[in-house]
This record gives sequence, C-alpha cells and structure tokens, in this order.
Amino acid sequence: MLSESGNMTVKNFIDLFKQNSILKEINCDENLKVDHISYNSRDIKPNTVFVCKGAHFKEQFLIDALQKGAVCYVADKKYDIDAPYVLVSDIRLALGIMANEFYGYAHKNLSLVGITGTKGKTTTTYLVKSILESAGIKTGLIGTIETVIGDKHIPSVNTTPESYLLQESFRKMVDAGMEAVVMEVSSQALMMYRVAGFTFDIGVFTNLEPDHIGGNEH
Repeated sequence: MLSESGNMTVKNFIDLFKQNSILKEINCDENLKVDHISYNSRDIKPNTVFVCKGAHFKEQFLIDALQKGAVCYVADKKYDIDAPYVLVSDIRLALGIMANEFYGYAHKNLSLVGITGTKGKTTTTYLVKSILESAGIKTGLIGTIETVIGDKHIPSVNTTPESYLLQESFRKMVDAGMEAVVMEVSSQALMMYRVAGFTFDIGVFTNLEPDHIGGNEH
C-alpha cells in the first residue's frame, strides 16, 4: 500500500482520473497527503480522502467526514461546503480506480478466478477453491456467504464487495501468502464497477435465468 511509505498524494488519483477520462474539476492541493480513503463518514482517519457515493448519500455525511478530519472529497457533483474537492463524471468508477491505487494493485500478485451467472456461483466458488488447494495452490475466496483468507472467515454483506473492500481483501490475501482467489461476481457488481481496474485470469459463466434479464440488471 503506497500510503504506508508516505508517498501517496491526491495527485495519484487525479492522474488516474485523467487517464480514464472521468476528471471534471479540481479544487484542492494536488500534493495533499493520503493515508486513507473512505466512503463511510464513521471511518475517518488522519489524511482521509472522502468519497461521496451511494444512492442514499446525504450532504450531512460529507459534513461529518470533514469535521472528523477528511482533507478533501471526491464526488460527481459539488456540494455547498467550503472544502477542497475533486469532481468526476462517474463516482463508482472513480472509487474502483482509487482502491486499486491505494492498495498497490495487489491483484497483480494473485491468479483471479471470477464466477458469474444467475445460479450456482456460490457452489462453484467452493468447488474451484477445493480443486486449487488440492493442487497445492493457496486460495482465498470471496462470495455470498463469506470471505476466506487463510484461516479467517469473514461474513459477507454483499455477494461481491464494494471495490474498496474488494481491493482491501486482495491486499490481505497477498500479505497472508495467498496465490489465487476465486470469487463470485454479481451482475450488480459488474454494473456498479465493483470489479473495475483489473482483469480476471479465468472467467466462469454458469447460466442465465429470467430474473437476470431486464433493465434493473444491465
């Protein structure tokens, strides 16, 4: 994670936003140090960049984050608050880009197996994990039931975590000596850029059923 060496600044993110053609406006010191990124106003540490994201996001969340010490915010619109900011055209893609950078592109040290489809994702992930481990490959798992990192089993909230949490898990897996990860990839995760910024080494498509056909999914 670059921030641990004190080398990460807001400019790291701005440069990536430019490369991905989502940068709209800059109103902050690009040399601001970054030690943490968060989209949760209850999770603010020194030198945090706060990401204004979510269907139910409220301006009060941003106010709370700034009062707790966030140094600037990234959003897809400007808020009537006196604080440094960076505006982007797609906040979900921006978060995925930021998460990859913040956690040092940990996925590059893992063989990535992504499993998508209407039914069978969970069962297939456990089967693939068992096969890989039988071949002597230390394998992590991310899915509907849990995230598995070595001996640690962490209950899941979503089938596919938000991009920040996903990249954090990749980093923890690398640090724990994992060589591969097999994960469920929901249609919502694909649509909301939760898996932005990396390419799976192997993709598995199980099936397509009527409940995954329609405007709510794609």
